[in-house]
Amino acid sequence: MTRKIDALVIGAGVAGLYQLYQLRQQGLDVHGVEAGSDVGGTWYWNRYPGAKFDSESYIYQYLFDESLYKDWTWSERFPGQPEIERWMHYIADRLDLRKDISFSSKVIRADFDEATGRWTVQTDTGDTYDTQFLIGCTGMLSAPLTDRFPGQDRFQGTIVHTGRYPKGRLDLDGKRVGVIGIGATGIQVIQTIAPIVGEMKVFVRTPQYVLPMKNPKYGPDEEKRYKARFEELKANLPVTFTGFEYDFEHKWADCTPQQRRAILEEIHADGSLKLWLASFAEMFFDEQVSEEISSFVREKMAARLKDPALIDILVPKAGDYGFGTHRVPLETNYLEVYLQENVTAVPVRDNPIAEIVPEGVKLQDGTVHELDVIIMAVGFDAGSGALARIDITGRDGMTLRDEWSRDIRTTLGIQKYGFPNLFMTGAPLAPSAALCNMTTCLQQQTEWISDCIRTMRAQGATVCEPTAEGEDAWVAHHDETANATLIAKTNSWYTGSNVPGKPRRVLSYTGGVGTYRAKCQEIADNGYEGFAMTRAKAVEAAE
Repeated sequence: MTRKIDALVIGAGVAGLYQLYQLRQQGLDVHGVEAGSDVGGTWYWNRYPGAKFDSESYIYQYLFDESLYKDWTWSERFPGQPEIERWMHYIADRLDLRKDISFSSKVIRADFDEATGRWTVQTDTGDTYDTQFLIGCTGMLSAPLTDRFPGQDRFQGTIVHTGRYPKGRLDLDGKRVGVIGIGATGIQVIQTIAPIVGEMKVFVRTPQYVLPMKNPKYGPDEEKRYKARFEELKANLPVTFTGFEYDFEHKWADCTPQQRRAILEEIHADGSLKLWLASFAEMFFDEQVSEEISSFVREKMAARLKDPALIDILVPKAGDYGFGTHRVPLETNYLEVYLQENVTAVPVRDNPIAEIVPEGVKLQDGTVHELDVIIMAVGFDAGSGALARIDITGRDGMTLRDEWSRDIRTTLGIQKYGFPNLFMTGAPLAPSAALCNMTTCLQQQTEWISDCIRTMRAQGATVCEPTAEGEDAWVAHHDETANATLIAKTNSWYTGSNVPGKPRRVLSYTGGVGTYRAKCQEIADNGYEGFAMTRAKAVEAAE
């Protein structure tokens, strides 16, 4: 049986819950479909040891309702996954959203009918929806790269991807554990499980710049202070460069070397992402500035490691890539873990992992590291991956998977030419693909989508699609902005280079969250310039 509705929202994370709420408030018959058994999105799936915020808790919140904000209290500056998941449950219960969501249901196919201007959507549980609007709130890091090495299915122990970590506690006590990958996720896992495992091998390909996290507990005084800032945060977060509370305050050329060092020392001591997101913006454009700041971070890391062999494996070298052009992880005593007798850093840049064998991990030179558990922190097909894994067919037989396999293009990271009435959040070519405090950007995108749909309904339009010219203009602007940065010159998931065969393009808009917001608003104020709002043929014929 097919259920006819106005809008279908895929995903029940930060974006999906708010999108569902907004469209329901408009009076639309809207339904959500979620692959997980409950709400949470990334905070449902990523339950690996040590998973936690690296955005400050009081800014990783919805800001559309003051009481919703103030009636929840965080226990610390950077809480862990269990507390964040409880917050997501609080949101769903407070807004009474669960009644409109089908859980443990995965969208597998969506087909657009040009005559009716509607989508037919199928799930793996056998449900079919006939919907005018299809909104993909599938997350920017939600398509895990689970099959990375030959032989994974032959491993005699336990093998898990951090993005699909089991709900029940995985027994690691006294086990021989291998961790593959030292990005933000791998670092959180490594520093958390090191005290309990019997032996840990960390397979290191690309050394990471890291920043120490300071994570104070919050009592009544801290709670009162951050809740008193609600109006300030609501006004400022959407207009900063990255959607965080802080912004770039200093100009490199205006400071002496001594002043620069003092600024870097002060910000480094803050124990947050501020050194990356609010020190000197020139680090993203000027190779000399990038190298000086990178050298500062390398110095801080080396001072903690002390051991030249470990420094060689774990600290990036001059000329590798610049600080901030990769995702910067926050950590708590992560580097010190490698000083433990039960932890070994295994370099695999020049001697890569060849395969997984029944006993463990086999390197190219034939060395086998015998293990009981392998934890794969090997990342995701970012930005485009989650939607591309759904069989989505738009106008004239165009499939989203094929389009993005040739060239990753969108308009504002919100719609794609050839796919009318398909809206997206956290998709490529918007700040939310990588360079943003997620709640800041996802709120903005879902609000823009809601306003667009409201405008369509007010005008009697039934179909909205970006024009080819509008998409060309946005892609050109995105590329001009991105290619001026050092990010574009660095191999990372930011450019899709972690996925073999993926077209290279900086996935995230680099012009800044405030600038992006202003451009989106300008387009809306100009009658949704670059978008075509029309009436479907069947609607016109019926009238």
